Amino acid sequence: MKKNIRIILLGELILFIVIFLFIILTGGQGLSLILCFIDPTSLILIMMFLIPGLIIMGEWKDFVKSFSVGISKYSLLELKNILGAVQAAQKLTVYGALFAIIVSGVILMSRLDDLSTIGPNLAVCFLAGFYAVITEFFLLPLRLNAERKMNEEMDFSDD
Repeated sequence: MKKNIRIILLGELILFIVIFLFIILTGGQGLSLILCFIDPTSLILIMMFLIPGLIIMGEWKDFVKSFSVGISKYSLLELKNILGAVQAAQKLTVYGALFAIIVSGVILMSRLDDLSTIGPNLAVCFLAGFYAVITEFFLLPLRLNAERKMNEEMDFSDD
């Protein structure tokens, strides 16, 4: 059965939104709680590691190709390169999140004199990790799809 990775990613997005909204709506505070999960600075920091990192390493084109594995035909070497690019994206996401968490933590520690800011600043520290988990949630199917196609290509080349 041919699986379209874009349909899988869309399904994961819908699953994530449904689970997230379920948790938010059953939390008692309603949809206003969603605003607590928005921190553009942490997201930008992670993306500042991910996108330029892939470009600098020369993996950007292969990473973009990962969204069409299973739709377009790729050679075994191209699939290996795509898999490497997705793995690099996964690592860069983790490094970006760690960087954002550390920066947020240092800012939090520098403002310990005002106890009312500890809670919100600590929440910002956690949001970088949250964004990394979400990004990994979408990178994992790309990696698994590339691995599966690579194994299929290796199996066909053995025959």
